[in-house]
Amino acid sequence: MSTRLQVLLEDEELRELRDAAGREGLTLSAWVRRTLHQARRRQPQGDLASKLAAVRTAASHAFPTDDIDELLAEIESGYGHPPPE
Repeated sequence: MSTRLQVLLEDEELRELRDAAGREGLTLSAWVRRTLHQARRRQPQGDLASKLAAVRTAASHAFPTDDIDELLAEIESGYGHPPPE
């Protein structure tokens, strides 16, 4: 189902938006739908508290690590290549 959305614009602003749509080969309606879709995707989704809890949980874990050059050499040796010098 589609619903019409009415937006009041000044003549100059409408002209500028039509020009912007035309530069991209779109009708004004298609350009506006795409632009609104992009703006909606940039908005944060979900509950901020649960996102922060997930980050805090992930940050609380401790895993062994090593020097990056040593790790890469071990990985390469597993591929049957000699380690880089």
